[in-house]
Amino acid sequence: MFLLQNKDVAKVEAFIFAAEEPLSLRIIAKAVDLTKKECRECIKYIRKKYSSEEHGIILKEYNDKYIFKSKSEMASFIKEYYEKEREVKLSSAALETLAIVAYKQPVTRAEIEEIRGVKVEKTLLTLSKYNLIQELGRKDSIGNPILYGTTDQFLEHLDISDLSELPPLENKESE
Repeated sequence: MFLLQNKDVAKVEAFIFAAEEPLSLRIIAKAVDLTKKECRECIKYIRKKYSSEEHGIILKEYNDKYIFKSKSEMASFIKEYYEKEREVKLSSAALETLAIVAYKQPVTRAEIEEIRGVKVEKTLLTLSKYNLIQELGRKDSIGNPILYGTTDQFLEHLDISDLSELPPLENKESE
């Protein structure tokens, strides 16, 4: 059995804190020279520690990757002191396309266009530019079209751990 050592917890905490993007358990464990199991115990301890009201940050998990974030209840306080980057507002076309990618991934441009009934090439470029979607590979069919899927940043933006937390689709066909 692994006994948590303060220095191990501190190393894991510092390594995650310094990260600009979520880190996988494998990367954290390798960096701090712990097994995945030991690292998981440290993360469990850190998550519990930062879940109390005395802390303004929390350790979040996105797709089995970890990063520190400000707690949502601190948002108004933080906004008073930091200028927020210009928020990007997506068009309804971009939101529709993003929803199709999220629910149907991996999906090709042609499949999205068939659902939407319009061309989506520029919309896909915009969503890629904001790192909400990514190329997952190529479909094994005529022309080998690109397959698209969502990114970890998409999960982070929605504050969900993985795609299973997306709300279920309503079935409009029965109406």
